[in-house]
Amino acid sequence: MSRRVSKLTTTIYKLTALALAFAPASAFATLGYFAHGYGLKAKGMGGVGIALPQDALAPATNPAGNAWIGTRFDGELEWFRPIREAEIAGNGAGRNGTYDASGRKDFLIPGVGYNRMVNQDLALGIAVFGNGGMNTTFNNNPFGGAFGGGPKGGVDYMQLFIAPTIAYKLNQNHSIGATINLVYHQFGAQGLEGFQGFSATPGSVTNRGRDDASGANLRIGWTGKITPAVTLGATYQTKTKMGKLGKYSGLFRNGGELDVPENYGIGIAVDATPKLKIAADILQINYAKMPSVGTPVDCFFAGTCALGAANGPGFGWRNATAYKIGISYALSQSLTLRAGYATTKQPIPANQTFLNILFPAVVQDHITLGATLATGATELTVGYMHALKKTVNGAGSIPAGFGGGEANLRMYQNSLGVGLGMKF
Repeated sequence: MSRRVSKLTTTIYKLTALALAFAPASAFATLGYFAHGYGLKAKGMGGVGIALPQDALAPATNPAGNAWIGTRFDGELEWFRPIREAEIAGNGAGRNGTYDASGRKDFLIPGVGYNRMVNQDLALGIAVFGNGGMNTTFNNNPFGGAFGGGPKGGVDYMQLFIAPTIAYKLNQNHSIGATINLVYHQFGAQGLEGFQGFSATPGSVTNRGRDDASGANLRIGWTGKITPAVTLGATYQTKTKMGKLGKYSGLFRNGGELDVPENYGIGIAVDATPKLKIAADILQINYAKMPSVGTPVDCFFAGTCALGAANGPGFGWRNATAYKIGISYALSQSLTLRAGYATTKQPIPANQTFLNILFPAVVQDHITLGATLATGATELTVGYMHALKKTVNGAGSIPAGFGGGEANLRMYQNSLGVGLGMKF
């Protein structure tokens, strides 16, 4: 027993070191600033995983799943290519035009996990993954010129989760689990000089390099085999109170506050035939309950509040409810094929698009494919995702003080990942 715990501790240290090595990398997510799924097997099935754990990254979705996956290691690397664009139309300040936000197009997103069955009922594990993030890189800054910013602009935001996990089988059909997510994030902005005069802390709005902060949350979960063919799952993650981004205390509400929202969901997995699995999840992400993200910009445009103030604006995001469905088919003992679909109502209202030129998280529909080739105890998995192009046209989005008109946001995305899994 002590030898097993020692091995697990060593693995935790190694994974944590690997996570820190990847920390400066950016990730750009798809359900607002969350990913559509976690673990390449889940990503190939539309992101489902609440009732269908498939690898050691299962705690990112439902920690109870670790009780059923055995002792294993999984590592993956995903190439992510989001294409972002903003358009300003009808503007009296001379900023009309189309602005390419994809000065940086390509991102690498790592993930790694380890799970060990201490005995037949108890599992201890850890997962390290990019939970989400944002990047806009404008070589022609939409907030430049008459808006006062420099020729280049944009933001870079990333979240990293380190997730030690415990899962326990209550009996042969039910398990519970808990994860303490150790959260680290980074943020940087440039080209926003035009907003300094509207900030409670003008010197902490833009061009301050990167700032970072940390926090922690709790995710709990349950899975239960209701019949031999039907498994249900449920999970809940608390809001993460992050340390303030002090270098950008003049941009984010309440002196640099940028927390991670609570989220929760339910799932079902059905063994339709011995070879065919069908799974579906519903996930709720409460962006609107975070003042720094959900507070509308209305008071800022009306001149009754300042950026960075305790009563300052956020970005006007609404809550997001995601619906995911996926299938997997065992073509042979060694080859499994997957496909899926995920959709959500994008979180940015039409009258909140102007500031969200920085955070154009407007994609809604995702089509996914995947496959796993198993050779003995080793698995090679690939997963592909295409997020269809989505346009959100502004409606009363740019105030008269900035020349009026509308800000329109567009985005589509592609990703391709490869992962290696090993069973022990």
